[in-house]
Amino acid sequence: MAAVSTTFKAAVASLGAEARLAAPVASSARKVELHSSSFAGKPLKAATSSPQNVARSSRRSRATPRAQGGSIEGKPTVLVAEKLGSAGLELLKKIANVDCSYNLTPEELCAKISLCDAIIVRSGTKVTREVFEASNGRLKVVGRAGVGIDNVDLHAATEAGCLVVNAPTANTVAAAEHGIALLTAMSRNIAQADASMKRGEWKRSKYIGTSLVDKTLAVMGFGKVGSEVARRAKGLGMHVIAHDPYAPADRAHAIGVDLVSFDEALQRADFISLHMPLTPATDKMLNDETFAKMKKGVRIVNVARGGVIDEAALVRALDNGQVAQAALDVFTEEPPAADSALVLHANVIATPHLGASTTEAQEGVAVEIAEAVVGALKGELASTAVNAPMVPAEVLEELSPYVELAEKLGRLAVQLVSGGAGVRDVKVTYRTARSSEDLDTRLLRAMIAKGLIEPISNAYINLVNADYVAKQRGIRIREERQPVDVDEALPLDTILLEITHVQSKLASAVSEEGVITLGGKVKDGVPHLIQVGRFSTDIELEGSLLLCRQVDQPGMIGTVGMLLGSHDVNISFMSVGRTGPRKHALMAIGVDEEPSREVLRDINSIPALEEMVFLKL
Repeated sequence: MAAVSTTFKAAVASLGAEARLAAPVASSARKVELHSSSFAGKPLKAATSSPQNVARSSRRSRATPRAQGGSIEGKPTVLVAEKLGSAGLELLKKIANVDCSYNLTPEELCAKISLCDAIIVRSGTKVTREVFEASNGRLKVVGRAGVGIDNVDLHAATEAGCLVVNAPTANTVAAAEHGIALLTAMSRNIAQADASMKRGEWKRSKYIGTSLVDKTLAVMGFGKVGSEVARRAKGLGMHVIAHDPYAPADRAHAIGVDLVSFDEALQRADFISLHMPLTPATDKMLNDETFAKMKKGVRIVNVARGGVIDEAALVRALDNGQVAQAALDVFTEEPPAADSALVLHANVIATPHLGASTTEAQEGVAVEIAEAVVGALKGELASTAVNAPMVPAEVLEELSPYVELAEKLGRLAVQLVSGGAGVRDVKVTYRTARSSEDLDTRLLRAMIAKGLIEPISNAYINLVNADYVAKQRGIRIREERQPVDVDEALPLDTILLEITHVQSKLASAVSEEGVITLGGKVKDGVPHLIQVGRFSTDIELEGSLLLCRQVDQPGMIGTVGMLLGSHDVNISFMSVGRTGPRKHALMAIGVDEEPSREVLRDINSIPALEEMVFLKL
């Protein structure tokens, strides 16, 4: 049996659980709801294996005599490596021996970890591959007391059969309250006036503020924190709009919030409150170009992630008055430099990442992570699991190219969606010679969900939580098996992905039925795009892609190619599908570098080119 590719192993290992659930989870022991499907297949054994069973299997082959020796008094041992609230500690002590050892060096942690069944950390302790290797297979659970899991090596955890869980809901209210506190403090110049008073000054006329009543607040990211900020802002008499591609419209309307497009939110807002995750799609989302689209004198609050703002561009916008004020709790680098022009700016209020810093939130996080770790030690897989359950190697080997295809189809599709409605209805058709009993599509469905959701959120999708996360975000994924006469040795012939009730950035991607349609096929082990709307294509799904609809006439390929070449953009491939000679054609161009906005504008201005979109894989 050939080895499963390292790339695919990494992709599966990176599958994790929702880091921004739309609704609080009552307990870490809560089981994930599996979305109904007309074609579910048999459950994978690996998906129902407990972390203990996986870890025990690993220990049989790798454990040292000390790790095999068992826990003290028959109880598991939990290492609490950073301070945790007393309520959480008490929960842990009911079922485990608790070792509170803080400020361990990496060497001390590696020396201690082989005596522990679970470890709980915040953001300061790094759980690296070396830590998992030093555990000799005994470590079963890593608990992250908070949302982010940047300090845990998920790949190494999955390889070691170790479950990683986090606490994504407990600090919601605290973060929302801090956002509102910054909003009100900024509008009334509280920080500046306080500093002036402490200097012995009395300058009432200098610190005249602006009222919040009847002003428009744009909430960018309508998840847990964003929706709570919206509730509170409505209570202050503000008009609230929101942008979030996956926020259910009925949930927004229930609290009097209108969902709008990104550009509309920028153009209408008097105040902007940021609550989106930091992803490649949101990195420096607020920049010179987006600031220019805003009302002059807009005010911005950020309690999300520092990297979503281009900080140098924000300083420029503050200096020229495009942005009147900013209130920031997060920064690209934390702590920011002592001479940071942004922090020192007279029209900026800055706090040192205090969003979750309330006594109540810290106790809530402690209880949530303790419940998650206790549940995991008992063998329960919960919706706060962050890494994927183990899947048999033979299943991975057979499905690996199709899993990659499924994710890339999802990634392409979500980039084609435009407007404020977001993705709601998705249909996946599997064309195969196999019966439903011989083809389990849950892994494929999970990867389609991963492709649709992860590029614009901070969710991590796996077999355990894919349907749950999709349901929370209002996405219905329907599956259908279409029998075809092909070799049964191949699990699939093609995958057809259709998204209904949405607008498309590329009209060519819409079928005659008015549905965004993408078709994919695996050729020689490599995923290919074979259908875009009503156009047939044959495109290897690698790198970045330009899709251009044009009038089919001589010279088009050369014109676009010359333009890209003149700007040092290297072309990896070019393919053209057409409806007929001299009619319409869809040109697909693979590029090694991302074309600048100037290049894309020049291509779009070619007379015979009717529409264009740039897509990242």
